[in-house]
Amino acid sequence: MVDDLTRLLTYADAIPDDADDAVAREVGPELYVVPFWTSEFCATVIRAAELVGFEPDPDDPVPGHEVSLATISRRLFQAVEADIGTRVWPLLAERWPLIEYQGLRDAFVIRYVPGEQESLRIHQDVAQVSATVRLNDGYEGAALRFPRQGFDNRAQRVGELLAWPSLVTHPHEAGPLLSGTKYGLTVWCELPGDIDYL
Repeated sequence: MVDDLTRLLTYADAIPDDADDAVAREVGPELYVVPFWTSEFCATVIRAAELVGFEPDPDDPVPGHEVSLATISRRLFQAVEADIGTRVWPLLAERWPLIEYQGLRDAFVIRYVPGEQESLRIHQDVAQVSATVRLNDGYEGAALRFPRQGFDNRAQRVGELLAWPSLVTHPHEAGPLLSGTKYGLTVWCELPGDIDYL
């Protein structure tokens, strides 16, 4: 049995058994799901985030109660950055051949809880590709909605990563939380470097 600290520092038990055969499954217009973490690893990340604590950034134009993976553990952030680059990005590049992996801009756990943060206003991310990982069940509401695409992530399973192109076509919001506590991992992939289009 692996303890939480070992799991976080070594990325042990993070990757699900079916990840080797994964494809990027389209669930909405330019919205793709891939298996990312096991439910056990998701629960470990939630416990670690709760120990560190959640704080809104008053300078954030879309403030949320969140904690960066780098604050939880720099090694965890680096493992996630490498995992996305080697395992997830190639699957997304099959769908979006012009994307260019430059690492992560940020990856953070966001918490929705009654009386604290119950929703998130519509916005777009400053990222090349954005993603969210559902970390838990046991809550109602607070679904991530994409109004232009007519899609929400209520059917997303714990541990699955949902990815979409950022900046222009996929504004999104989290609807009102009705009960329970929701945890999600938000991932922002760094913008591409200088590309010569000629």
